[in-house]
Amino acid sequence: GTQDIPAAWIDYDLNQMKQAVADHTVDVLSTLKENGIDVEWVQVGNETHQGMLFPTGQTTSSDGIKNFAKFINSGYNAVKEIYPNAKVIVHLDQGNDANLYNRIFGYLHDNNAKWDVIGMSLYPEPDTQDWRQLNNDCIANMKSLIERYNTPVMMCELGIYWNYEEAEEFFTDFMTKAKEIDQCLGVFTWEPQSYGGWKGYHKGLFDDTGKPTSAFNAFKR
Repeated sequence: GTQDIPAAWIDYDLNQMKQAVADHTVDVLSTLKENGIDVEWVQVGNETHQGMLFPTGQTTSSDGIKNFAKFINSGYNAVKEIYPNAKVIVHLDQGNDANLYNRIFGYLHDNNAKWDVIGMSLYPEPDTQDWRQLNNDCIANMKSLIERYNTPVMMCELGIYWNYEEAEEFFTDFMTKAKEIDQCLGVFTWEPQSYGGWKGYHKGLFDDTGKPTSAFNAFKR
């Protein structure tokens, strides 16, 4: 939800911003490569359904949509420069919302943006949402996107409150259904090792004493 222009880039024009995205990507990945680290996937941006570098690349305007696609391509090309075989992910949140994904990836497709993998997040709020329905909607969205764009999908961030009584069932349900999709590359949680309300985050896989919860069982099946 916060995709502001970095302070160091605030006076850049569009071309300078495109170059800055590329330079930053090259810098980070070059550091990894120089230290002997192999890279299989790279996200260009994180949960970018509203675009990036607001307002220049925000998806609330036609110019912003075009600029967002250009920023994605700057990152994409930079990734391939350093790691030619790495897969580039464009990552959105709300993986259950097919309308959102069709809209944003439709924008990107129409503006010649490049990606190799469609990435998702899914964080049900069990007090107000039916996680079973969200899981089913997300799985259906995955299948539809694979067919529409002929690219694999990945669940980059999956989480629910660690102390939710159906947490293990939630993860097991999603993992079981995702494994049935040939072009689903994997399912990941975000900060599974966090505990004790780390920075206000309570959706890890450890309890507040630092012990692993039964939700880990879903990843052993």
